[in-house]
Amino acid sequence: MERQRELARKSRRIARLAAAGRKLIRIALIPQKDKPLKPNTANPSELNIVALAGGVGGAKLADGLAQILPPENLTVIVNTGDDFAHWGLNISPDLDTVCYTLGGLANSSTGWGRMDESWNVFEQMDRLGAEAWFRLGDKDLATHLERTRRLRGGEPLSDITRDFCQRWGIRHGVLPMTDDPVATMVDTVEMGELAFQEYFVHQRCEPTVKGFRFAGIESARPAPGVVEALEKADAVVICPSNPWVSVDPILKILAPLNPPIFGENGGKILVAVSPIIGGKTVKGPAAKMFAELGVEPSALAVARHYGSPLLKGFVLDTVDADLTEAVAAMSIVPFSTNTIMNLSDNRRQLAQDVLNFIQRLL
Repeated sequence: MERQRELARKSRRIARLAAAGRKLIRIALIPQKDKPLKPNTANPSELNIVALAGGVGGAKLADGLAQILPPENLTVIVNTGDDFAHWGLNISPDLDTVCYTLGGLANSSTGWGRMDESWNVFEQMDRLGAEAWFRLGDKDLATHLERTRRLRGGEPLSDITRDFCQRWGIRHGVLPMTDDPVATMVDTVEMGELAFQEYFVHQRCEPTVKGFRFAGIESARPAPGVVEALEKADAVVICPSNPWVSVDPILKILAPLNPPIFGENGGKILVAVSPIIGGKTVKGPAAKMFAELGVEPSALAVARHYGSPLLKGFVLDTVDADLTEAVAAMSIVPFSTNTIMNLSDNRRQLAQDVLNFIQRLL
């Protein structure tokens, strides 16, 4: 009996030592801000980066990266699944948000639309009985009028965007994910399938989400310049945009590329920044979508959404630092830092942190 008790005590000690060893291994995988993953003397500002972006969060991090990287070292590929027609005009909400932000033209209080905007045309259209659920300011209307005119004249969206950027003083590259029409459709419990802006703006994200469909995605090709930018990039950053409706359309456009850009057979480092902080989003319906699709909204859920081997690294807020071990267990290298971008300095600091992290992964 005594011998059995002694063997039991030894077994418990061995189990404790094994558990401690596993914990040390997991901790060793987690990069700390003062503990680089491996020596790398390259200057992070010399990295060539492609950023995948959509919405306000994506535009803010793109702006932070543009404050650090020279124009030839940054290309922002923007979601166009949100594009739609309104008042007979072609509207590209994500493209415009990114461009207005990079050009210093955005309304800083909302993150979208133009600063110092006026609403004369909108007020008159409303008075005449036009649909008024999607507000278009006078300066913003000029963008849509000229884009629509040129699209109807046969110019591709990528050429129009490039010209607009030049006229707005934007030196870094901004490309739509495709010149082909793609429409994000939201399948809802109460109202069936809705076009994204109908769900997002008109219905204020109130219907319960069941799933998504990207109409036209099967035949859509990457816009000119997209593949070339990816081929010369040192790394690709997924900005803190909505994974379901801002990032997934871009990734689906890139998925058929051969050879693949990402994954086990792809050579590019892909790092994502979580749009969910402490189980909530700073802006937008991403957390609500996760919950309604049966997934507890968290930074960990975002990491799982993209998954390994697609992701090499994952950036989450310090509020969620307790999730780093769980991310590391997915064979994704985690990094925690402040990801709130209320001010321009916050955007630059997060961008610098992301670049430093990428440098350590190379």
